[in-house]
Amino acid sequence: MDPLSDVLRVVRLTGGVFLDSEFTAPWCVISKVDPKDCWQSLASPAQLIGFHYVVSGRFVLRVGDGAPIEVAEGHIVLLPRNDTHVLGSTLDVDAIPGDTLVQVPPAGGLPRIVHGGGGAATRIVCGYLGSEAPFNLVTQSLPKVLALNVREGPGADWIETSFRFAAAEVEAGRVGSETVLSRLSELLFVEAVRRYVATLPPDERGWLAGLRDPVIGRALAMLHGRIAHDWTAESLAREVGLSRSAFADRFTAMIGDSPMRYLAGWRLQVASQLMRDRERTVAQAAFDVGYESEAAFNRAFKRKFGVPPATWRNKGAAQAPDAALDTSRM
Repeated sequence: MDPLSDVLRVVRLTGGVFLDSEFTAPWCVISKVDPKDCWQSLASPAQLIGFHYVVSGRFVLRVGDGAPIEVAEGHIVLLPRNDTHVLGSTLDVDAIPGDTLVQVPPAGGLPRIVHGGGGAATRIVCGYLGSEAPFNLVTQSLPKVLALNVREGPGADWIETSFRFAAAEVEAGRVGSETVLSRLSELLFVEAVRRYVATLPPDERGWLAGLRDPVIGRALAMLHGRIAHDWTAESLAREVGLSRSAFADRFTAMIGDSPMRYLAGWRLQVASQLMRDRERTVAQAAFDVGYESEAAFNRAFKRKFGVPPATWRNKGAAQAPDAALDTSRM
């Protein structure tokens, strides 16, 4: 299985659209997705990714002290860690908190912002991708800002046409328009990540770069595709045609952790998601990810999450300690 697809399947990304904005120059606002913006689809999101799609016009965006990024019509810009950011026709005027400008239509429908000085117009559809499960494995590998020109690359025509159609549906207030845009936002995130991976320099390190490496990518695919298999560093090395030491060194240098520590962390991440199914016992979740002993699983789970599996499930994943794929405590 493709490791990227596997990770996205496990974390269960949900897309949503929460704002339709019309600005006229000069304008400048401070923005960040708030968990309350996601209430219709996510009760308690542990991870949020904000995005803006430019239907028409353009704007400049900056995160913190970073360099400004020009975002033009037909582009989508994603903020993988939902950082607070400033955007506007110019960043040289005072920024207004965007949430103070939101207008909720009395008859219902998508909230709107209409704001600015009357100059050149820009229309933006704002949305989010989120999960009630932690999503650090991918988002920690991405930059703070990820821009995608939906008019370029494979499938550009249908992506742009679909997004423009959905944006027009939102503007017209038609039933189901938000659902169309939410599904498109999920697809666009995957496309943005894939394009980002393709542009990484040859010496790049990290999980996403590992997907592109012919040896490490194959090893990751095997680990994700057969998570319950009794893998060892030796068996993985044989599968990819390297000696154990050469494979272990290459995997650790690329991913930042040894193959077995990576696998241990991923098994617990998957098990935490399996236990959301109340009909599945802790022992079944442990067996499904490769543990033969429930006691060993309980000990490993508590080291990672801070509480035993049964306690974690009873409290609910959203209230549990940070469940990011951090194998440092394994």
